[in-house]
Amino acid sequence: MKGLTVQYNQFGKPLDVLQLIKKDVHAPKAGEVLVRMALRPINPSDLIPITGAYAHRIPLPQVPGYEGVGVIVEVGSGVSPEMIGRRVLPLRGEGTWQEYVTTSAAHAVPVADTIADSIAAQLYINPVTAFLTATHVLGLQPNDSLLVNAGGSAIGRVYAQLAKLLGFRLIAITRNDLHTKDLLTLGAWRVLNTAELPLKETIREWTEGKGATAAIDSIGGADGTALAYCLKTGGTLLTIGLLSGEQINWQAISREVNIRPALFHLRHWNREATNEAWHAVFRQLINWVQAGQLSFQQPNAVYVLADTKQAVAAIENKQHQGKIYLQS
Repeated sequence: MKGLTVQYNQFGKPLDVLQLIKKDVHAPKAGEVLVRMALRPINPSDLIPITGAYAHRIPLPQVPGYEGVGVIVEVGSGVSPEMIGRRVLPLRGEGTWQEYVTTSAAHAVPVADTIADSIAAQLYINPVTAFLTATHVLGLQPNDSLLVNAGGSAIGRVYAQLAKLLGFRLIAITRNDLHTKDLLTLGAWRVLNTAELPLKETIREWTEGKGATAAIDSIGGADGTALAYCLKTGGTLLTIGLLSGEQINWQAISREVNIRPALFHLRHWNREATNEAWHAVFRQLINWVQAGQLSFQQPNAVYVLADTKQAVAAIENKQHQGKIYLQS
């Protein structure tokens, strides 16, 4: 059996290096499951590695895609045949931009039939990162104040909802008012549009001169650096992304303010977490989804896997506002 697969053999611009091939699909080994994919989102975290940003740790050729949902169609020895037909998130295995994905049965996350594919496919990168950083890393307590830049992004929306669930005060930082109403409805305490209000002065005013408890930076560069000057003494600036492609100016920060720098990579947590801890996080997220307390944006556009390049081009040309999916 062969399956349609998107891969890249060299680093570069996604539109230049992505290829569509037919690849042999092998039977799963002991402890593994074979999943026929149904739907997977396209995230910035899927596209950035293709450019070579993390070339030192990504072997070639490589299949993109970190998340998605599908159905188990075959199991390896030692795995219950009853798993065949189950809908799962086949995570921490092969890249998801292919028809069939093999992963460890221990890592496959079961998904209730009541959760739509479009929601299930988004349950990993952003929700798990947001939940772990707010709880395990920062240990945010009720009434702690958290700054998050790229506030209108998918992960910004998750932080807004976690603020309501966990009780901390979220200040979402945006560059316009497009998402202000939604963010406030979802659970943000305040939304700061930097096109209208000065960042540092406004945060000091809103926190009664103290500064925020912590900040989470997804952008880097000048945007990330600016967050450091909005924190209280000893506050934490946590880096989770680098959308700008530029590093924070830690040298200047260390000279001028007394804060704690920190870095979070989901892959590092994955490496250290037990299977029970891994599944416990997903059980919590799935419970919130089923209770209507955690929601995600519906697909703005869906492309078939064979049209992956068209989907990527649509993202680069900003043809759609919102999440774009690849469908098998």
